[in-house]
Amino acid sequence: MTRRRKKRKSHAGLIVFFVILCLLIGGAGGGYFWYSSSLKPVSSTDEKIAIEIAQGDTQNIVIDKLEAAGLIQSKLATKIYTKLNEFPRYVGTFELSTSMSTQEIFAKLADPNNALQSFVSVTIPEGKWAKDIATILANSLPHLNRDELLRLWNDDAYINQLAQVYPFIDPTLLTNDQYFVKLEGYLFPETYHIDLNMNEDQVTRMLLDQFGAVIAQFQPQIDASQYNLQEILTLASIIQFESGNPADMPDISGVFHNRLNSGMPLGSSVTVCYALYDQFESSEQCETNTDIQSPYNTYLNAGLPIGPILNPGRDAISAALNPAQNDYLYFVADIYGDGKTHFARTLEEHEANIDRFNLRLE
Repeated sequence: MTRRRKKRKSHAGLIVFFVILCLLIGGAGGGYFWYSSSLKPVSSTDEKIAIEIAQGDTQNIVIDKLEAAGLIQSKLATKIYTKLNEFPRYVGTFELSTSMSTQEIFAKLADPNNALQSFVSVTIPEGKWAKDIATILANSLPHLNRDELLRLWNDDAYINQLAQVYPFIDPTLLTNDQYFVKLEGYLFPETYHIDLNMNEDQVTRMLLDQFGAVIAQFQPQIDASQYNLQEILTLASIIQFESGNPADMPDISGVFHNRLNSGMPLGSSVTVCYALYDQFESSEQCETNTDIQSPYNTYLNAGLPIGPILNPGRDAISAALNPAQNDYLYFVADIYGDGKTHFARTLEEHEANIDRFNLRLE
């Protein structure tokens, strides 16, 4: 009798165990079904929704934003998913869709290339003319109008407004409008991150803001110089045009300072290039048109031209303010060789350099 009861108790225990196991398996299956279903898209409709991920947003904040936007079915399931799968978080605005699963959403958020672009990076190289800068800006931001930019940069009323904000702009010194562009020289070469909603005025002020920040670094030297800012920029622009090599710029500046101090014409062919302006096509033209009647022609006119001939960078501005202490009066660049600039103290030395390098430059 006793043995039979033990057998029945043993069979009952097994049944209970199997019942509990089945319930656990069933519960696990149900839990997995809930979890996987909760990660599916909230809708089959492809509704686009933009989500902004800010600097410092935690994973929980991101999930809260997704829930508020109606892009996930379950906040809890999404938290479990992000705990099981590590994802980096990138700052930016991302366009998501109600037809995307949770997996697809976080895969998109994990790639910074998927962020919507709210700005465009525009690089303005050193040594560009204002008209070329206007073209670069208009090509990079199609809503900007090239002609409107140039009109603003040459408009007296607009420049007078700018002068109220930017103390480095002196309208009385910008007298070159009848020739080309008044703000030539002040449109600082740099890489700019320009908001896609900016207009011509705002972009202009961005360039002037950068110019102001850079020129402030040189202000003590400008104040101590015998030249005003417009003249420094004019000299810097000629130095920039003559050589893009920063190592040569101080010596080139030294040559020009020596010529100015001795009363010699600058005799720079690059100023003729600017005098040609719309007719300019190649440097050879600058060498063969040294008799062109223009206030920019430094073969015919003493001293500096009436304004900058391009927009110089930091190195050229620094060189204009810090000329090398040399006794050179001439230089020629080996444009067909290594590009090195060769300096001379006398005309005879200079002509020997020209013969040596088979060049016809000043």
